[in-house]
Amino acid sequence: MSKPKILVQLDSDKHASNFDAVVAVDSGIDQLFQYSQVASEDVQGLIHGAMFTRGIQDLQQTAVFVGGSNVAVGEDLMAAATKCFFGPMRVSVMMDSNGSNTTAAAAVLATARHVDLKGAKALVLAGTGPVGLRAGRLLAGQGASVKLGSRSKERAQKAADSVISQVEDANVVAVSTATEEETALAADNVDVIIAAGAAGVQLISQTTWINCDNLKVLVDLNAVPPLGIEGVEMNHKAEELENRIVYGAIGVGGTKMKIHKAAIARLFESNDQILDAEEIYAIGERLESSN
Repeated sequence: MSKPKILVQLDSDKHASNFDAVVAVDSGIDQLFQYSQVASEDVQGLIHGAMFTRGIQDLQQTAVFVGGSNVAVGEDLMAAATKCFFGPMRVSVMMDSNGSNTTAAAAVLATARHVDLKGAKALVLAGTGPVGLRAGRLLAGQGASVKLGSRSKERAQKAADSVISQVEDANVVAVSTATEEETALAADNVDVIIAAGAAGVQLISQTTWINCDNLKVLVDLNAVPPLGIEGVEMNHKAEELENRIVYGAIGVGGTKMKIHKAAIARLFESNDQILDAEEIYAIGERLESSN
């Protein structure tokens, strides 16, 4: 008889995310252990508790989900967790702090339905944030030429350098989008624009993007007015607007939720999986191909 499926939720916030808890339950786990305000120094004891309580043959029935609103802290927690493993003594781990990996994967997959990413030219607005950075990384990994935009050219360059260090043969450049004129210049000659900015901040006007002759797809991940891409509504899902295909945050959200649930389920297929941006994107690709 197999052991119950246990998911250990490590959250850096004061209260562990109810959103992530509900998705975990809907993904078919049997028990959820939630820990809040988790710091890196807390991780070893929690991981050892997950690793040493079951036999090796049953370790795939325990897994770890790293969440919280602070993505940088989530990355540290993920790194601390994986350092605890040795030999067969390990459990599978997924990192999706602030929904960064699942949201970025869903945005890039939406784009890939309409544009061959290999050789495509993409602009990621707010490309230095957690979702934008991962979207840029995934686009580069699929062979796209990527511009990472930020109001600070210095931050954009740091983000571009990060992607280049992680993706072999990445074609990524930093661009400043501090003004509408700079944004228009950055958007010139691109096939795709993904806006991954903070809630309630417009990143590009309709007047600007409508003049981008090569533009085919726009994806806006902000659901709080004013939206990131003017003219794109949150419910848009593969809608046609000014001869372009557009997606809003809710239009992408359905794919994000499917990926999230599928990734949780995948954790329990073996005890040696590390699900970060690329692995989560691959799960999304398999979901797309099965539809």
